[in-house]
Amino acid sequence: MKRREFTRNLLGLPLAAALPAEAAFGAGFAKEPLELPEGGSITDVPGLKVGHHTMTQRPTGCTVLICEKGATAGVDVRGSAPGTRETDLLSPINAVQQVQAIMLSGGSAYGLAAATGVVRWLEEHNLGFKIGSGVVPIVPAAILMDLGVGDFKIRPGDEEGYKACVAASTGPVAEGCVGAGAGATIGKMFGGKYLMKSGLGTASHKVPGTDIVVAALVAVNAVGDVVNPYSGKVVAGARSEDGKGYRDSMKSIMDGYRVAARTAANTTIGVVATNAPFTKTQMTKIAQMSHDGYARAINPVHTMSDGDTIFSMSTGESTTKCDETAIGAIAATVMARAIVRAAMQATSVPELGLVAYRDYAGRF
Repeated sequence: MKRREFTRNLLGLPLAAALPAEAAFGAGFAKEPLELPEGGSITDVPGLKVGHHTMTQRPTGCTVLICEKGATAGVDVRGSAPGTRETDLLSPINAVQQVQAIMLSGGSAYGLAAATGVVRWLEEHNLGFKIGSGVVPIVPAAILMDLGVGDFKIRPGDEEGYKACVAASTGPVAEGCVGAGAGATIGKMFGGKYLMKSGLGTASHKVPGTDIVVAALVAVNAVGDVVNPYSGKVVAGARSEDGKGYRDSMKSIMDGYRVAARTAANTTIGVVATNAPFTKTQMTKIAQMSHDGYARAINPVHTMSDGDTIFSMSTGESTTKCDETAIGAIAATVMARAIVRAAMQATSVPELGLVAYRDYAGRF
């Protein structure tokens, strides 16, 4: 498709449901062994700042996305074991129209306390919903379950959320075992002996011929495996017993494998963002479409043991009128890239017996 034709479609005409894999993920993405997908950062979206706080006592932490001018936001929760805060407020029928920040955290339900530290930092900077002479900062949040990685009693709280805000900047976002992805693991269907370390990833796409940017950030902590959306092959996940490859969790299910229920032990949480101006209703649709990125790059996904959640943010820094279907389709693509990057950028934690993609000899 010619650039002019693509831009015309982006700005209001129907867009095809899927792009060719090499166009969507980069030419190197089609190759085996897998090359790191095209990157970028969610801070490529004008108006966004991101900060991590990674705890040193054990692998866990939190990540904050701040929009000081306020962002129109949506959310879509697909997993059946979610841990969230302020998601009802993002419903299109509810009153508050903008958020000042979104918090992603480890620590399971305890980690929701990190959002309180974000609220405190925002109030100190007079950022929030104006009420009289003060403000009420609006900070939706979601958590993932990483309490089994090290000391259960250590989890992000108020102070860690505040420190993430202090660290926030518009610069490139660190990936791997940082922030909300510090304690993330994947491939858990066969027990802790065979799972792998995962982390946090980010990716962005600047639409040619426009000033529009669409980006994603995600902490990948899934029951399932991370897969190459082009080939369907496992990138990282449940390891084989002989350490020479992967079990392929979905193939095992298809072959009749059944596993005892293990609830609330996982969850992939992420954010997609754009500078294109949209309403809350449109942002909700974009959040929904972005889950296609989860489905392309995690298998199985949206299970009873996952709390998979995606927030969407529009900073509205651009005046270009865009089609939410096109932006949602692009958001799903960059989300899939970010998921694969999260697995490939993770680092091993030898003291806890956690091996990451880069150190696993059987990954090919």
